[in-house]
Amino acid sequence: MPRLETGDIAPDFTLQDSTGGKVSLGDFRGRKLVIFFYPAAMTPGCTKEACDFRDSLSTLRDAGYDVIGISPDVPEKLARFTEQEALTYPLLSDPDKQVLEAYGAYGEKKLYGKTITGVIRSTIVLDEDGVVVLPKYNVRATGHVAALSKALKLA
Repeated sequence: MPRLETGDIAPDFTLQDSTGGKVSLGDFRGRKLVIFFYPAAMTPGCTKEACDFRDSLSTLRDAGYDVIGISPDVPEKLARFTEQEALTYPLLSDPDKQVLEAYGAYGEKKLYGKTITGVIRSTIVLDEDGVVVLPKYNVRATGHVAALSKALKLA
């Protein structure tokens, strides 16, 4: 799948959140947005990344950024993950992987030396108009949020 680049208009979407409610990209117009794509809730790497975003949320919000996470998990699993880790931002369900694919966050990747098809851990930062300002693909779960904060000149 092609990846988004700086200056691209982010593909619109509407997905279910962990409560079953609908969340659309348009809901965030007028605010900067960090979207992180992760393979699966309640796995060690994804938990580390989600908790790092939780722990950095006040700094991100103070700088005008909202945060959402998107995975192929069903809303019920996202609800358990949100409760278990006390996450304070929306997690969205993309079981058909249409949004993951549209953002270039699903496709071939290397895992332990093998080529597989799956979710590519990615973070896309959008400006207030939904334009990509920072696309990051194949990020590492550990240390990613700190590196992102540095790239956004927040740390």
